[in-house]
Amino acid sequence: MKPLFSYLIGGSACFALGALTMRVADAPAPITVSVLRAAQEVMGLHFTDAQLDSARREVTDSRGSYEALRKLPLPNSVAPTMIFDPRPLRLRYGPSDKYQATDKLPKIDKVTLPANRDDLAFYSVRQLGELLRTKQISSEELTRFFLARLKKYDPKLLCVTTLTEDLALQQARQADSEIKAGKYKGPLHGVPFGVKDLLSTKGYKTTWGSVPYKDQTLDEDATVVKKLREAGGVLVAKFTLGELAMGDVWYGGMTRSPWDLKQGSSGSSAGSASAVAAGLVPFAIGTETLGSIVSPSTACGTTGLRPSFGRVSRAGAMALSWSMDKIGPITRSAEDCAIVFDAIEGRDARDAATQLADYGFAYAFNLDVKKLRIGYVKADFDRSYPTKANDQAVLETLRKLGVQLVELELPKLPAGDMTFLLTAEGAAAFDDLTRSGRDAQMVKQDRNAWPNLFRASRFVPAVEYLQAQRARALLIEDMDARIKDLDAYVAPSFSNNLVITNLTGHPAVVMPNGMRPNGLPSTITFTGQLYQEAKLMALAKAYQDATDFDEKHPPLNF
Repeated sequence: MKPLFSYLIGGSACFALGALTMRVADAPAPITVSVLRAAQEVMGLHFTDAQLDSARREVTDSRGSYEALRKLPLPNSVAPTMIFDPRPLRLRYGPSDKYQATDKLPKIDKVTLPANRDDLAFYSVRQLGELLRTKQISSEELTRFFLARLKKYDPKLLCVTTLTEDLALQQARQADSEIKAGKYKGPLHGVPFGVKDLLSTKGYKTTWGSVPYKDQTLDEDATVVKKLREAGGVLVAKFTLGELAMGDVWYGGMTRSPWDLKQGSSGSSAGSASAVAAGLVPFAIGTETLGSIVSPSTACGTTGLRPSFGRVSRAGAMALSWSMDKIGPITRSAEDCAIVFDAIEGRDARDAATQLADYGFAYAFNLDVKKLRIGYVKADFDRSYPTKANDQAVLETLRKLGVQLVELELPKLPAGDMTFLLTAEGAAAFDDLTRSGRDAQMVKQDRNAWPNLFRASRFVPAVEYLQAQRARALLIEDMDARIKDLDAYVAPSFSNNLVITNLTGHPAVVMPNGMRPNGLPSTITFTGQLYQEAKLMALAKAYQDATDFDEKHPPLNF
């Protein structure tokens, strides 16, 4: 089977079990030897008829248990008791940091209002924060500015599910009052932002981008939304995602890349990346399970941070894969990513995975990158692919910065064959959707779409799921052995590295590094050690300070 990320980001590969369907019946047919004989063929097993006959009663009893458990209400928000731990044995007692963090942002040059107010659209989070701190502009004025841009460009980009205008203006006025009273909260205070519409927001719909849920309201704020509000952020919009976090097609159409309206923005953080790239918000929140920050950031030319697994609470977020889902910022620079990450990371009683990753965060922009030992995946850079020249130029830039580059070989374990873990967990998360038949309402119904993948995943045996998790443990240890002496490493954005690191839970930052032949941006990915986002952001900022790709933006001639 090919890696699942090809489906999640709009690939056209075929799913091996795509033709399978699930039979839902009020009165299940008896389980006979012939039924078990056919079932074992699906799983590649070869028991004798006598052995199958002996197992028949236990299998029947188990089916009865399944039916009993199906009567329990298990909404998407209920997580399993098993918590994925991405830490190799070496790190079970805490990560070892090799740098001294200052917990301070670098000094910033004096920021003034532009002569053309439209230029504010592409100011960084840090710059806008300075304008607000120095009272050169009010949060309400800035909020109205971005709301106007959202209304102007969304009809073409299709990146918004809901404008939260009333809430935004209320929050902006509160921020202005606090700043005026000397209660400045930091660089996000008064800055507008948006979130992917799989994060719950009290008082507004949370649609998950899908027809069966397009009128859904959840009476809570996701932890990430709460933390950004506490940091003084102003929520202006909820952004599109491909249905149930796959691709860029949702119930309102296909979200577009602002670089070329004929091109989709990829997925599944489709609207978040499109809106940031078009200057409709300074930053947005996305999520990644298997490419959903990396891919739209590439299609739109944004900088995205996929944090270590467990670093950011997923409470209040739609669950797709409890052992792979991660939440992170999409911005226009690594420094902005770090600022947003600082506000949203940390322990949360509502997400047990955050207890494993509670190591705190401090800025490390004072880091001397010349002292870093950085790997690069030589085999991936050596192959022939459309953006090879852009990626090779990244290595040359790092060498000019004095970074020590060393060859790295990734594990040979079959990571792609472990990705059925995602669809199995997704099938459990959306069990009711499948069994109720409401999946027929979804926009996409082809063999690579969720309705079919969820049905096919009903045929994944529990034993094979657990075996894949055991193989994943081997992958974690193998990966750690290869990179433990590195501070970070570089790889093309689309390679087996994307699959491996989403399975192992490592943090990554994806950044623009040029343009592709089709006129869309290209990106490069830096991957860090678990929980060392600060060091990763420092390296990424050093690269961006030496180049200007992060400063480019689409002309928006539409």
